[in-house]
Formats: sequence, structure tokens, C-alpha cells
Amino acid sequence: MNSIKGLLTWKRTLITSIVVIFLLNIFSFYGLYTNKFYFFNIDNYLFPILSIIHLVFLYVLWFKINENELSDPPMRTLEYALYGISLVYIYKLVDTMIMLSSYSDFENHIIPSSFLPIGFIILALYAVLLLVTFLAIVYRKEMVGTYIFDDMNQHVDHWNN
Repeated sequence: MNSIKGLLTWKRTLITSIVVIFLLNIFSFYGLYTNKFYFFNIDNYLFPILSIIHLVFLYVLWFKINENELSDPPMRTLEYALYGISLVYIYKLVDTMIMLSSYSDFENHIIPSSFLPIGFIILALYAVLLLVTFLAIVYRKEMVGTYIFDDMNQHVDHWNN
């Protein structure tokens, strides 16, 4: 884990996340079996919509680290939403693995020559996205702080001006 953190600093993690999300947004419209882009299929818009929440979390993380601010409830809400979105990322990773493993099932059909190379690129991008999402959460815990809000107001004396 420390070797990965040494290679991917928090800035590199944010940049890698943005690049991978951008590429996967493009590939979310791509059909592996047909080698075509489908812009009129509503299901293809799920990933780009969810990636907006991920990008907002990355922006908030960048802002909190640069301004040396503590965590707050809106950031916690974004992170909890990111946990749910990570489940979608895992689903898409498994779905891509299943699609790639079905290559031999369609031997009698015409499958584009780009099926395996593009499929492995998409698979690798989802794996990298899960890794950098996990790293972003680790960096949030280390550099921004934990989400303890129970005793936040107990050290403030309301009676003294």
C-alpha cells in the first residue's frame, strides 16, 4: 500500500481519477460487441451522471487539502454517496469481465477485432478507477481528518463574548 501511495501522491491520484473518469465516460457509450457508439440509449448515461458526484468529491477534497480545512457534513455526504457509486464501479468491472469471458461463446458470429483490446482497456480503467477512489478516501482520512462532529460544539463557551 505504501508503494502505491509513494507512486500516486494525492495530486496524482486526483489527476488520474479525472483522466480515468473522462475516458470511462466516453467508453460508457461504446458497444463492445458492435464497435459502435450508442448515444440514444438512456442506460449509457448512468455512469456520466454518477461520475459528476465523484468529480465533486474530488474537487472538495482538493479544496480542503489546499485550504487546510477540516472535514464537514457535506463532504461526509459526498463520500457516503461515493461508497454507493463504488458499488456501481464494481458492477461495471464485473460486467466487463463477463463480457470479455463471453468471447468464445460467439465464435460463429462476427465480432469486431477491437473487442478484446478495447475490452481489456475498459477493464483496466475500471480497476484503476476503483484503486484511485480508494486512495482518495485514504488521503481524505489522512490529510483532511475524520468525520467526528459529536463534540464539535462542546468546546465553545456561548456565555463569554
